[in-house]
Amino acid sequence: MTDNKHENGDFIDAHAAARARIPEGVKRSVVHATFSLERTYDASVTRVWKALTLPEAKAQWFGAPPEELEVLESNMDVRPGGRERLKGRWVSNVVSTFDATYYDVIENERLVYCYEMHLDDHKISVSIATLQLQAVGKKTRLMLTEQGAFLDGYDDAGSREHGTNELFDKLGTVLSQ
Repeated sequence: MTDNKHENGDFIDAHAAARARIPEGVKRSVVHATFSLERTYDASVTRVWKALTLPEAKAQWFGAPPEELEVLESNMDVRPGGRERLKGRWVSNVVSTFDATYYDVIENERLVYCYEMHLDDHKISVSIATLQLQAVGKKTRLMLTEQGAFLDGYDDAGSREHGTNELFDKLGTVLSQ
């Protein structure tokens, strides 16, 4: 480094900007957690895959009802290197952002993606999630393993697991229609 510059850009300024986003009095911390969930849905692997990977299908179960969450941004590109983003404002005025990158996409078998979660301008977690699908007769077993780093005081991995369980329940309701 010379003149406080990193050969790949302004590393020092980027670090200072990241530190500036941490509210006064918040102590830096990282809590790691892993959880696994499994569901068996009365639907074909192809149908479950579409519910996970097609924007209009995923919008039916991923997120919250419109009276609770105003969607500000929503886009999805499920392919290796593709991105997904869902940003919305809750009735409490808090803005949450799910920002994902897909790394492994094997149609009807597996999705691996990393994602960040933000509440307002505060990054609260970074996770890697692996979804696997397996045919069980005419049904589908969906298995999720998520490994998360919960940041700077947001160490509630139990809430993430609880929320994911609720989303998988909503997915089951959509698939049963």
